[in-house]
Amino acid sequence: MGQKILLLSDTHGYIDEKILNYCKEVDEVWHAGDIGKLAVTDKIQEICPVRAVYGNIDDKEIRATFPLDNRFKIEGLSVWITHIGGYPNRYSPRIKETIYKNPPKIFISGHSHILKVQYDKKLRLLHLNPGAAGKHGLHKVRTLLRFEIEKSEIKNLEIIEMKR
Repeated sequence: MGQKILLLSDTHGYIDEKILNYCKEVDEVWHAGDIGKLAVTDKIQEICPVRAVYGNIDDKEIRATFPLDNRFKIEGLSVWITHIGGYPNRYSPRIKETIYKNPPKIFISGHSHILKVQYDKKLRLLHLNPGAAGKHGLHKVRTLLRFEIEKSEIKNLEIIEMKR
């Protein structure tokens, strides 16, 4: 049957009915950091399970709740979520050695507020950055990614855009 996933990042304490309505359509929500307030993930968890990491703006309460790196397998697919991860050919120094030695099939980061979906041919992984779902920052459009994972494959990847 597979799993439907909603991927977001950089909420900076902001959550609204639009985001929560998208949460109702999926099996899990993944948050790539800069959560801002635990109330954000608490509201999402009332709807469905959340996998998240903390970001550079997150306080000690959020850091005590979520890890810096979240590596897991789902539907046979290895996933690594971290807030500041860089991009193919320019990975963050903190993770560079590990990602080259043991690359996941999906690598997710946030931080930049720039939506990016990019295939890394060298490491044969899909890099996803959902942009920013919150209202804090220079971005003009709030963005999320929605996709399905079934039998080790990503399917039906969609970009969701919302006005600020």
